[in-house]
Amino acid sequence: MKVAVSAQGPSLDSPVDPRFGRARHFLLIDTETGQFTAHDNGQNLNAAQGAGIQTAQMVARLGATAVLTGHVGPKAFTALQAGKIAVHPGATGTVRQVLEEFRSGRLQPATKANVDGHWS
Repeated sequence: MKVAVSAQGPSLDSPVDPRFGRARHFLLIDTETGQFTAHDNGQNLNAAQGAGIQTAQMVARLGATAVLTGHVGPKAFTALQAGKIAVHPGATGTVRQVLEEFRSGRLQPATKANVDGHWS
């Protein structure tokens, strides 16, 4: 399974970025092998509008089947659901810690957005 984690930096020891659409980076992690790639999200970090939807499209193109993040707004949530990508909000700590929470089942999928739009 490939999961995308919103991150403030490009490593497993980077803090999770609490913002989905405006996260600095995404780490795409293969949960079976532990291998990962870092992806810059700078184009959406400062977007005037549509950051969540554009980021959801990027995550879908990367082949993620789940997203681990702090918060996700309604438009991004809808776009991720359309791409059949599970959303696991409430992630805090480092990417490595969040990945362990996900693997152990402590980070549950959401059924709706956990913030209103334009949360920062």
